[in-house]
Amino acid sequence: MMCKKVLIIDDNEEIISFIKPALECEGFTVDYAITGYEALSKINSKLNIILLDVMLPDLNGFDICKKIRESINCPIIFLTARGLEEERVKGFLVGGDDYIVKPFSLKELILRINIHFNRTSTNYVKETRTKINFNDVCINLISKCIEKNNTELDFTKKEYEIIELFSTHPSQVFSKEQIFELLWGYDSESNVTTVTEHIKRIRLKFKSNNISTKYIKTAWGIGYKWDSLKL
Repeated sequence: MMCKKVLIIDDNEEIISFIKPALECEGFTVDYAITGYEALSKINSKLNIILLDVMLPDLNGFDICKKIRESINCPIIFLTARGLEEERVKGFLVGGDDYIVKPFSLKELILRINIHFNRTSTNYVKETRTKINFNDVCINLISKCIEKNNTELDFTKKEYEIIELFSTHPSQVFSKEQIFELLWGYDSESNVTTVTEHIKRIRLKFKSNNISTKYIKTAWGIGYKWDSLKL
């Protein structure tokens, strides 16, 4: 029987004491952290599910999620008292898999956890995600580079970040504004038109390296998406 490990990251110990015994009754092994730094020290490839509060005393939950996604790919469910649409969208864009607004039903939370657990245990190998392969193209999530036939290609840091964002969210459409906010930030001295220029350069480099330019598809009037041509 597969071990089911959950990490709860929440500074509200009443929430933890509410969730932990219920999950243990469902057969999960539960650990918890009440600060962001404590949580990061407990991240490992054996985790099956992470429940992550957005508002923590030291670190922002969205930043923690980004950091977690550098090393593991298990489902992350955001738990938050703030249910604004833009925050839910941001949660998904930084690598979250689900978003539950407090107060929530314990029955619904357990249902969602089991859905994510069953999906990942059925469809994915439970090991650290280090690479994404699309035909002869490899996005190396550890060395942060694009490879073809085991050879590293010449992409800038921002070009790589765009490709990683798209490829880790295949078929999801991103507006230019969303891409700019996520990868540059609105306090950047650049503006949103730089997104278009970077994507043009990525496509040119794909073409010069005999990589299909169809991976990055324009969603007219909306933005761009990664077209999964994965074998």
